Amino acid sequence: MLGWALTFLIVALIAAVFGFGGIAAASAGIAKILFFVFLVLFVVTLVLRILRRV
Repeated sequence: MLGWALTFLIVALIAAVFGFGGIAAASAGIAKILFFVFLVLFVVTLVLRILRRV
């Protein structure tokens, strides 16, 4: 999932360089959402692994 976030971030940067503001904003928004979903899933996984060991 982090790979998809980075892909959308790169697409947003390339679109911004070429002047496609709408595509750049949409791609950056998708990248931001995917990154936060990744963070939430990562934290949940860490907590579940810690609780399993106890």
